[in-house]
Amino acid sequence: MDPDCFVLGGGMSNVDELYDDLLPLMQPYIMSDVYEVPIRKAKHGDSSGVRGAAWLW
Repeated sequence: MDPDCFVLGGGMSNVDELYDDLLPLMQPYIMSDVYEVPIRKAKHGDSSGVRGAAWLW
């Protein structure tokens, strides 16, 4: 697994503290000395799931 970025969507994307606090919590599980993958908010925020469901309909 080699992602370009992690995208948070849904209601959790509204918790701004996650974008700063999540990386240090992930460090023990990363098998590398260097970690440069950004954590970003979904383009449509917490509406992404609803928009996807509407699009499928």
